[in-house]
Amino acid sequence: MGTSERPPGANVAALREERGWSRIRLAHKANVSVSLLSKVEVGDRALTHATAAAVAKAMGLTVAEVLGKVRVQQDDEESLSALRSALRDYDVPGRNTVAEAHIGARLEQVGQYRDGFEVRALMRLLPGLLRDATTHAYGANSAQGWMALAEVYSAVYWVAARHRWMDMAELAVTRQRWAVEQKATPLGVAIAARDRAGAYLNGGDYEGGLALVDRAVADAEAGLSGQERAFAVGVLNLRGMTLAGRLADKQEGRREAERHISSARRVSEELGTEWNRSAMLFGSMNTATHVLATRLDLGTPREALSLADGIDPVLAGLTPTRTAATRINIARAQVDVGDRDGALESLAAAYGAAPQMAKLNPMGREVLRVVASLHRRSNPQLLKLAKLSGVTL
Repeated sequence: MGTSERPPGANVAALREERGWSRIRLAHKANVSVSLLSKVEVGDRALTHATAAAVAKAMGLTVAEVLGKVRVQQDDEESLSALRSALRDYDVPGRNTVAEAHIGARLEQVGQYRDGFEVRALMRLLPGLLRDATTHAYGANSAQGWMALAEVYSAVYWVAARHRWMDMAELAVTRQRWAVEQKATPLGVAIAARDRAGAYLNGGDYEGGLALVDRAVADAEAGLSGQERAFAVGVLNLRGMTLAGRLADKQEGRREAERHISSARRVSEELGTEWNRSAMLFGSMNTATHVLATRLDLGTPREALSLADGIDPVLAGLTPTRTAATRINIARAQVDVGDRDGALESLAAAYGAAPQMAKLNPMGREVLRVVASLHRRSNPQLLKLAKLSGVTL
């Protein structure tokens, strides 16, 4: 695992300067104020997802490119190269038989690494596992075997999306869908659609992602029943509310978000407990964290913070990955309302829960940069977090 050289706001300035554009030109093309753009570039305001999408469209880039790709450290380059090679060999199974139990045990490790945001360990595991799962799927030619392979591709997508490697992310979701279709199951199709919608999210095509989610929800409701239907619809609703929160038209975004929030709450009651299947988590607690994030993306940080007041018991029952992501969202909301000290404490809690997230989560690094700009003085905790995340103050 490595780090991008610049937090997102600073990356906007660098991308603009590479094109020889003035702030006035970029602001005009992105339909944002020059004042806002200036504050984002110098670190006085955090780059929001909405502004990132507007800037990306103006520059002909993906949102992921605006947020900044992550470079791997030298000792991880071999794992990355091996993973790309395994992706190319999607239809080249090995000669030796691979037992189903072996794949199952490795997938349990994948889930643990994803839940704990242990990205480097996951990168080392995935190349060999992808080859083994490919061999097993071809040999067994069963729904379970192909579903296991699809789950490995889901993990590849997760790693790629965390690093903003969109070429790999989009290839992974394509391979995931291909694997599922070999012996299709409604649950596998729903999970693959959820990840594919994530690629739309990363690219900034929120409308396209929402359309995909809506089709997948309809298919899941028709093809599944009971708790599996509740789980499938629920994970799709979580993706749907995230996409809705980032629509440029916030009135439409709120309308779409409320539809997915209402559905997610309903099916979480049907489920009755938090489910963690195929490294995906759904239930009332994870729904609560996504609602908080969506309120923030819709431009209502005080609504998000009102939800944060009772979030501690919720986070106690969730994975480190979800805990850290939620703490970063709370920090974003606190920065928006001017609570820089609270934002710093929330960032510290996030990085304490999942330290590797410090180097990879773009909004966490962006909030840290803004908090540093607002403090304008030495602060031991700030310096510690900056060192951990690789952000230059």
